[in-house]
Amino acid sequence: MAEPVPLRRGSVSERFVKCGKSACPCAQDARARHGPYFSLTHAVKGQTQSRFLSAHQATVARHQIERGQRFRSEVDAYRKRCERAADQELSKVEAAPQEAAKKGGSKRSSKPRSGPPPSGKSKP
Repeated sequence: MAEPVPLRRGSVSERFVKCGKSACPCAQDARARHGPYFSLTHAVKGQTQSRFLSAHQATVARHQIERGQRFRSEVDAYRKRCERAADQELSKVEAAPQEAAKKGGSKRSSKPRSGPPPSGKSKP
């Protein structure tokens, strides 16, 4: 983990679009639409950001996304193993006595005072 590996979150989409010109074949035939156009979409601080990619960049980005998904999977599996190890460690430690675990808090060990504050100074 010392050296960064190219991985990312997000998705790559491929689109074919109509150009809007009425004389263009794409207006009538879906198979004649322009493209493919590729875009990489991901969230940054709660905002969706997209950028256009070339076909080659789209292939590379898809591999980076797959690597990122595998990495997150491995981290999740590692975290689960760590939690199981932590549970095993806790089970080996002597449990707290039942009386201390009961609700209700502890009883007061001192009696309430009356008289001047503990600083020794009295109020006028």
